Amino acid sequence: MSDAEPTGIGVLGAADIAWRRTIPALLGCPGLRLVAVASRTPDKARTFADRFGCDAVTGYERLLAREDVQAVYIPLPNALHEQWAHAALLAGKHVLVEKSLTASAEAASDLARTARERGLAFMENFAFLHHTQHERVRALVAEGAIGTPRVFTASFGIPRADRELIRYSRALDGGALRETGCYPVRAAQLFLGADIEVLGARLGYEEDGGCDMTGSVLLADGAGLTAQCDFGLDHAYRNTYALWGSEGRIEVDWAFTPPPDKQPGLRVSRGQHTEELTLPAADQFLRAVSAFAGACADPAARAPHAADAVRQAALLESVLKLAGIPETSARDRLAPAGTRSNHDPC
Repeated sequence: MSDAEPTGIGVLGAADIAWRRTIPALLGCPGLRLVAVASRTPDKARTFADRFGCDAVTGYERLLAREDVQAVYIPLPNALHEQWAHAALLAGKHVLVEKSLTASAEAASDLARTARERGLAFMENFAFLHHTQHERVRALVAEGAIGTPRVFTASFGIPRADRELIRYSRALDGGALRETGCYPVRAAQLFLGADIEVLGARLGYEEDGGCDMTGSVLLADGAGLTAQCDFGLDHAYRNTYALWGSEGRIEVDWAFTPPPDKQPGLRVSRGQHTEELTLPAADQFLRAVSAFAGACADPAARAPHAADAVRQAALLESVLKLAGIPETSARDRLAPAGTRSNHDPC
């Protein structure tokens, strides 16, 4: 395959996020060519194939064996991310894996090392990072718009929905931390230093032995900048972050999931003056898969993505340890991927 040819990509799992957002973005990316969608259920694979004009494959191993697939996107339930990312890397495929990859720093490091040794791209799919609004915020901070940053705060919560959804399955590593909390924690890393650490954490679990439904995390870096992250799956909708500095404050209204045609707004407050800014719309999913395509094509672009995934996993692992995992779920949450249930609804 020449450098000018798009990378053939397959999708491992007929997930809703793939249907709604990621596959449409893949189809719009010149650097990628959708080859096939795999599901354990033939009808699901065929439904995706008919809509998106690609091959239907029954079984993930069959997709990984295809020579015309050079990369895979993995939107499976959280508990299956490590297992299938590892299998894909061993099969020689570049890997774009949906968040949350894992809450094990060791597992993430192993995956990153495997990718590096085999010359493959490995990226966790936090699409929001690629929206241009965050570049604008960082530019404002660098220009001194709020003086010296002191505190970062972020909140991402969604209302309770159908209890049968995968996000509520403890066996499949659902729960507030993996589903919504991962976003504020990842966003904090845009503004805190590389030596960021978790100082405290609290997770609230369902009384019936279910998953974590609420959470708060306190982080800090060596320079004294702190981050307060709040999240949940049983909340009035909130999707925002703010930076409070020595001379002002920046607030982002739609931080994590703006639609591609949404013009996000932010407020810059300094003294008694507040400026409302409306920023350009951006398709963060298209920008994210384009970054992945770039990493597939350019070995020099791969290392930062892998390092980001390892750091995020380490922070989530620290959150779980500091919050104290209920005895009934500790073994299941921290067990290696191969020991977890292989139930897969995709």
